[in-house]
Amino acid sequence: MVVRIRLARHGRKKRPFYRLVVADSRSPRDGKFIEMIGSYNPLTDPAEVKVDEERAIYWLKVGAQPSDTARSLLRKAGVWDKFIESKKA
Repeated sequence: MVVRIRLARHGRKKRPFYRLVVADSRSPRDGKFIEMIGSYNPLTDPAEVKVDEERAIYWLKVGAQPSDTARSLLRKAGVWDKFIESKKA
């Protein structure tokens, strides 16, 4: 089972809101997930990114693979750099 960190789309038509979730790679985009670790609202200026750093780093350490978009959001929130630092230590 490959675990991915990816975005799940919520909100109404033309008003997207995304959740950063940990899910099995075979499950549908908005389907069942293991844990919600953050959110992303692209409609605010600047875009709002909230991430539970502790849980995100935990999932990255146990081998969860982030999607390209999720990785960029983790970088924007500063979690990716903390993960790399903890990996080196």
